[in-house]
Amino acid sequence: MTTEILIAGFGGQGILFAGKFLANKGLLEGRHLSWLPSYGPEMRGGTANCSVVLSDDPVGSPIVNTPDVLIVMNLPSLDKYESAVVPGGKVFVDSTLIGRPVERADLTPFYVPATRLAQENGVPGLANMIMVGKVLRECDFTSFDGIEDAVRSVVSAKHPEMLDVNLKALRLGYDYQD
Repeated sequence: MTTEILIAGFGGQGILFAGKFLANKGLLEGRHLSWLPSYGPEMRGGTANCSVVLSDDPVGSPIVNTPDVLIVMNLPSLDKYESAVVPGGKVFVDSTLIGRPVERADLTPFYVPATRLAQENGVPGLANMIMVGKVLRECDFTSFDGIEDAVRSVVSAKHPEMLDVNLKALRLGYDYQD
């Protein structure tokens, strides 16, 4: 099984961190993977994106042109990438920041007010991980088991206090019912 994931939003929303978490989760499960972050002027407030491929077989290319799973954190990203998702794919929308619905009828949308949930639950800045928590609930490419080890692998040793807040954000997303 191969799952191609594209995460997109503004620079500073934790897009690359969310992708790194998913890649490390796959790595800890013994999966083949690629993680391709987008660097450059996007990091200064423009659209940033990150491609993650998780597979049971070696990954031939790190580039995700037609994602199975799209996570979008702003309207420009939904506008840009919705048309690229494979028919039958899943789209996860931060509905706090995106006011329009997914337009394609052949996709399964999930609307998560992640930015609002992050603010209301004392984890501001972690809407990205709330979105990832919802993805872990709704997709079968990985499980929620072992998330603490995966978070520990991406949280800097300089900021151990971020372990618990990231776990809290993941749990908020996983438990969210839309």
